[in-house]
Amino acid sequence: MKIKFFKASTLIAAALLLASCGDKKKKETKTTTSVEQASTSLEIEKPQLTFGFIKLTDMAPLAIAKEKGFFEDEGLFVSVEAQSNWKNILDRVIDGQLDGSHMLAGQPIAAGAGFGRQAALVTPFSMDLNGNGITVSNKVWEGMKPHVKKDGDGKPVHPISADALKPVITQYKNEGKPFKMGMVFPVSTHNYEIRYWLAAAGINPGMYSADNIQGQIDAEVLLSVTPPPQMPATLEAGTIYGYCVGEPWNQQAVAKGIGVPVTTNYDIWKNNPEKVFVMTKKFVEENPNTAVAVTKALIRAGQWLDAPGNRAEAVKILSMPQYVGADEAVLANSMTGTFEFEKGDKREMPDFNVFYRYNATYPFYSDAVWFLTQMRRWGQIPEAKPVEWYAEKAKDIYRPDIWKKAAKLLVKEGKIPASDIPETDGYKPVTTDFIDGNKYDGKDPIGYINSFKIGNKD
Repeated sequence: MKIKFFKASTLIAAALLLASCGDKKKKETKTTTSVEQASTSLEIEKPQLTFGFIKLTDMAPLAIAKEKGFFEDEGLFVSVEAQSNWKNILDRVIDGQLDGSHMLAGQPIAAGAGFGRQAALVTPFSMDLNGNGITVSNKVWEGMKPHVKKDGDGKPVHPISADALKPVITQYKNEGKPFKMGMVFPVSTHNYEIRYWLAAAGINPGMYSADNIQGQIDAEVLLSVTPPPQMPATLEAGTIYGYCVGEPWNQQAVAKGIGVPVTTNYDIWKNNPEKVFVMTKKFVEENPNTAVAVTKALIRAGQWLDAPGNRAEAVKILSMPQYVGADEAVLANSMTGTFEFEKGDKREMPDFNVFYRYNATYPFYSDAVWFLTQMRRWGQIPEAKPVEWYAEKAKDIYRPDIWKKAAKLLVKEGKIPASDIPETDGYKPVTTDFIDGNKYDGKDPIGYINSFKIGNKD
């Protein structure tokens, strides 16, 4: 086994690694002159770390950084542990039981904006773009199909609008049954995406208030929380009639023959941010070099995942029980550039999972602002805020300064090209890449909130 040392101050950690490999001899190293230096020139404050994740394919950067040795290259000895649900992850990061975690992009933002449990969290790394889908039960799909446009071969034309769901909702209402759908957490991308999809078709997904934390005021569709791995079973049991979730849980519904994905979040918002890597502000302040080293390893993992030819190996790694633990065939459906909708309707979708391309790893302020606009739109932020508040909150939580330090070191080491560092003020260009064609400008959050027919107005 080839051990890499990086600074004299971390020799103790290296010795612990040797001990964990079964070397019971006590070894003392008084100098680093005779051993190979690791790639990092950083003085690591805390080399032994524990990170959390939920069993979803978009945790891949963590798995790859560990399995391909990118953490070790930075002098980091990392344990990666699956967690039961998103609330548990948030609590364990805040309480210091986890040093960092794969997390919903909305979680650190909500914690800083005052919705739910409050804490000072930071995001130095965006884990991926896209990766979610909306799936409905077979019965609901049969009700939708007559209202979905078909191509010359009789296949559904995508994207499928929630307009096709309206008659089904009306039917359930006439039968005295509320129409129930699942999402993974109140501040998840999934919650905002399914709300966006429904509202774009004039379907009210409900409002939040201090007294209605379920977000079901005036709702035509009742949205409730279900942990991602439980989505297919909950759908099969008939507790919900559809859901929005990340992979592999949409493709699992297809494989089990219990549901049909009708759209992906690539069609709801093209190249939208999904998960992020989160640490507490306190951890970053106390361990600034460690935070940069972690970010370096994750950037390399994202680059590896999007390099041609690596996805098949990534699928094998993710299928391991300590990571996602789903069948390789199910994972490969979305991870290798395709996506299966109705059984047998498999389509090319090379950008369904993006981990590095399109500056996917960079934490853009405009992404954070979008989540804040949706929290305000649906009442999770109960009062109007000035435009400056949105920018200030985004800059408190999203930390491109850490990302840039990591990326510049990787450039210096020859691991990524300088062209992979975006020239940006932290805001993406104005875009209309949404299912309803609405325009989003991260520097005009109030105008964006007011542009919607359904939701709060400021």
